[in-house]
Amino acid sequence: MTRAAPGRRFRALIVLALLLAAPMASACGVESDCRVGARSYRLMLPEGRDGSAPTGALFFLHGYRGTSEGVMANAALRALAEELGIAFVALQAAGDEWNAPGAPAQDRPMNADEAAYLDAVVEDLGRRIALDRDRMLVAGFSSGAMMVWGLACARGDAFAGYVPVSGTFWAPIPEACPAAPLNLIHYHGTADEVVPLAGRAIGEARQGDVPAAIDMLAAAGGYGPPEPVAAEGLDCTRRVDPAGHLLELCLFDGGHGLNPAFIARAWDLLVGPVR
Repeated sequence: MTRAAPGRRFRALIVLALLLAAPMASACGVESDCRVGARSYRLMLPEGRDGSAPTGALFFLHGYRGTSEGVMANAALRALAEELGIAFVALQAAGDEWNAPGAPAQDRPMNADEAAYLDAVVEDLGRRIALDRDRMLVAGFSSGAMMVWGLACARGDAFAGYVPVSGTFWAPIPEACPAAPLNLIHYHGTADEVVPLAGRAIGEARQGDVPAAIDMLAAAGGYGPPEPVAAEGLDCTRRVDPAGHLLELCLFDGGHGLNPAFIARAWDLLVGPVR
């Protein structure tokens, strides 16, 4: 029996090492990026799930100069996803800011197509797990919430609902929402000074007016008149369209903040109870 030459054995070991490393290189999760083209996101699956059973998902957009790593480090948001038994997906802007129309030009990655990026993340996630596409929610905070409004009007009922917290469109508010009607619940603090309900100037840009955005979407989607709804710790008004789509504005006492209980409430209303 002849033995392989040392050089051939060495090359074979290199090939074997590369093959063994390949799955690790393509893996992603809480502490490593999932790559989609030139961009990325982070992913957490609930404990005990390997993605083989149909699983819903919460897609979350960070605030100004935030990161998917920072969102994934939020223990309260991770705990919410665990409780709901869903995938938690932390999205990542291409720069300091999302490419939302009207955002300050110095921070805005002008070539970023955020709707196409979200589509790509959904498709990539669908290759990694058995994604239940009827149980997907898009939420965001501050400038991430501003982008959620834009995504809602671009993608409509491709998602079960949208949950912007403490942010809406940059001014000027769009005249229409092409994808309406859709499900959207907006949460905002009455004492928010970072993103006031009426917005404020940021250099040459200006944040949009939340009630004006609600009125625009209500008209675009043919929702009915606002009616008060009971919600603990919240002052909520709800509009419903003939097909049952919900549009809510929920105000809370406080400033610029995110309470995961808001998203839990929205999930229960728009997606349904835990499976």
